[in-house]
Amino acid sequence: MEKALYLPTEQSTTLFAVIGNPWALLGIWLVLINLVTFLVFGLDKWKARRKVRNEAVRRVPEKTLFLLSILGGSIGALLGMRVFHHKTRHWYFKFGIPAILLCQLALGVYVYVRFFAA
Repeated sequence: MEKALYLPTEQSTTLFAVIGNPWALLGIWLVLINLVTFLVFGLDKWKARRKVRNEAVRRVPEKTLFLLSILGGSIGALLGMRVFHHKTRHWYFKFGIPAILLCQLALGVYVYVRFFAA
């Protein structure tokens, strides 16, 4: 007696379309990194408010916040700054995060014009 071989009746190309498409991967990356950056800004603000006298609360280092922004989370960082009112008094965040966003937008425009414009 032979074992029955299961063969799917339909093929799904959705997963391949996402994994095989670099633009889809870039979009997923940008959504995830911006969400993570937004949540890290909120976590750091929560930790800043939670500070109790004579107790050290481990905060998120500022270089980590900038790194998340540089890795593509600059929109999440700007939203986190606005929503949580966090790091808005520091000039290097006030001007640095928008500068990172402008550089990322300029890079995106350059890549599009250089490689994809007709």
